[in-house]
Amino acid sequence: MTQQKVIVTAALTGSAHFPSMSPYLPITPKQIIEEGIRSAQAGASILHIHVRNPDNGMPTPDIDIFREVLTGLKEATDAVICISTGGGMGMSTEQRAAPVMTFKPEMASLNFGSMNFSVFHVAEKIREWKYPWEKLGMLASEDFIFPNTFRTLREFLSIFTANETRPELEVYDLGMVNNIAFMLGRGHLKLPVHIQFVTGTLGGVPSTVNSLVTLVNATREAVGQGNFTWSAIGAGRQQMHICSVALAMGGNVRVGLEDNLFISKGVFAKSSAELVGKIIRISKELGLEPANPDEARKILGLKGLAKVNY
Repeated sequence: MTQQKVIVTAALTGSAHFPSMSPYLPITPKQIIEEGIRSAQAGASILHIHVRNPDNGMPTPDIDIFREVLTGLKEATDAVICISTGGGMGMSTEQRAAPVMTFKPEMASLNFGSMNFSVFHVAEKIREWKYPWEKLGMLASEDFIFPNTFRTLREFLSIFTANETRPELEVYDLGMVNNIAFMLGRGHLKLPVHIQFVTGTLGGVPSTVNSLVTLVNATREAVGQGNFTWSAIGAGRQQMHICSVALAMGGNVRVGLEDNLFISKGVFAKSSAELVGKIIRISKELGLEPANPDEARKILGLKGLAKVNY
């Protein structure tokens, strides 16, 4: 699908980065809300939301914390909210799905296949830990499989349909493209679909131009040219490289502290808004303009902010 504007998503905190990795990672509801407002002001039209326990920074499925963050963001910005159903390590399928059933957001992410999802290799780089759970959690990821079976995908998609929530299909490898084609064939998904290609996560494809081109071309073959919109993530130091390639290929982009903690080599980003500002500067150099929230809603066919339940 061709579009005139570029959708920029800001992923504010995530679950793969740990508080000890950056002093700027937002943890409390207030910090996440402030990050979302800054990112929207910088030009992000979509805010991708995880929440954390404000006492120790651990990812949490707590519905009350989600409610505080979502209502705070809705009061201050008209940005599209995309709730994560990825959750965090150890969360049940029910916990991951609960925010969609409770809040009926315009969008929610859905990881489209099971995978090794690991950050254990980062532990050796951290000298001081803020909270006891962090090192244990990071090392435990060496033996973690992120489960997204065909049954749970079917169940998630049914929940999305019932709540008029548009799924953002997160694709970490080539097999997940085939999963999309299969679920389309079974009628559990409808065209057009919206896909987030994720590169650079240990357990998924690396952050290379070839990886991104392969995923996009495979989707064109499996789903059909013109039947999907897409965005790209480059986890870690390749964030801007992969996002720049995505812009040149006609895709949309996601940046933010969930995916990358640095604004330049060795320099921490103090906010996701800095990363949003940087990718928008790059997009404008390519002659592309960022979509505002209402333009993003039109491109993605969203139901609108008036129909959410928060």
